[in-house]
Amino acid sequence: MANPITDSAANLPIIQSDAVTMGLLALCLGLVFYTEHSGKAIFQRFYRYVPSLLLCYLLPSILNTAGLISGEHSQIYYVASRFLLPAALVLLTLSIDLKRIVALGPKAIIMFLTGTLGIVIGGPIAILLVGLVSPETVGGASPNEIWRGLSTIAGSWIGGGANQAAMYEMWEVSDEIFPAMIAVDIIVANLWMAVLLIMASRADALDEKRGADSSAIYEVRMAVEHFQKHHARNPSLADFMLILAIGLGVMGFSHLLADNIAPWISTNWPQLNRFSLGSQFFWLVVIATTVGLGLSFTPVRKLEAAGASRVGSVFIYFLVASIGMKMDIKAIVNYPGIFIVGLIWISIHAALLLLMAKLIKAPTFFIAVGSQANVGGAASAPVVAAAFHPALAPVGVLLAVLGYALGTYAAWLCAVLMQMAAPV
Repeated sequence: MANPITDSAANLPIIQSDAVTMGLLALCLGLVFYTEHSGKAIFQRFYRYVPSLLLCYLLPSILNTAGLISGEHSQIYYVASRFLLPAALVLLTLSIDLKRIVALGPKAIIMFLTGTLGIVIGGPIAILLVGLVSPETVGGASPNEIWRGLSTIAGSWIGGGANQAAMYEMWEVSDEIFPAMIAVDIIVANLWMAVLLIMASRADALDEKRGADSSAIYEVRMAVEHFQKHHARNPSLADFMLILAIGLGVMGFSHLLADNIAPWISTNWPQLNRFSLGSQFFWLVVIATTVGLGLSFTPVRKLEAAGASRVGSVFIYFLVASIGMKMDIKAIVNYPGIFIVGLIWISIHAALLLLMAKLIKAPTFFIAVGSQANVGGAASAPVVAAAFHPALAPVGVLLAVLGYALGTYAAWLCAVLMQMAAPV
């Protein structure tokens, strides 16, 4: 006969203190960033093939799999998801400058939105196609329905880590299937990024073949260089305190509204719970994102010059590490078929982009950056943009910020469509 007290004790991690666990997570993140930015050749070669974001998930997951720490017995993830994530969403969206995005020209926006559409419809289509051949690959019973896990890929591919974490929590993704989703997300996205970098090296020839005019890109490059020169500054203590005041203040306001809206909807329209509209976390994320967008039209957006988005990114990486410590890396091998879904999904995204580029004669730069602003977010969109010219890297960031703004809404829509497409 099983002894629940003994079994429970056997499952406890070696380190049970959240303070010590938080310290270990910070050391893991510090190690990744220190080595990634080290000038040593061995690390430069390593990170050429291994994305740093993967390690931010992987190192805590190794500690969890080894029984050293445990996400199940820790409150760190709850604090990171409920407090740091909403604050990060505010800080990542308040810097959006719609005027400068419009200045990129209609083709840039069209290509970006085409990329978003490719992700939104690509997921459901991939599920339908794979489901015709192997329904068990994209099926599953609650809480292990594959569409739930794929919703985190949708979040990652329309904005980045913040949106991925939002989907993870919003759709109550099982920790059993989530490691496989992380692997698909990073591996497939980096394969596509490699294709885009190859396209960047042949941009002139590709543009000439399509008859695309890239003169507007030169004008944008000049404008970006001018803006950087006249607005960047070293942040002061007052800047950091204001950044935290805005981020955490809006987080508290979002909790205040979400704590009342969610139960009201659940009580009066319980049928909407199927779409997470009765979820407190859903409204927490939506309100924080919406307020952040609203602040982008106010003088508060000037805090970006002092590093608001960087502070938001710090919050996101702690959230990533806290998610990592909930993952068992042995679970990755249990879902090999999901890689096929991911490849079909990204292929639909790519096909739509290439078709639209041909129709409107968009420069290769807008194809690459429009795609990576979705799929890679602020982490890799600047890398692809810089492959065309270093001064264009901020353009990648600019569109990626738009991806953060759309990600909450578009990824939710994609998840609903995948739920409908998934076999019962």
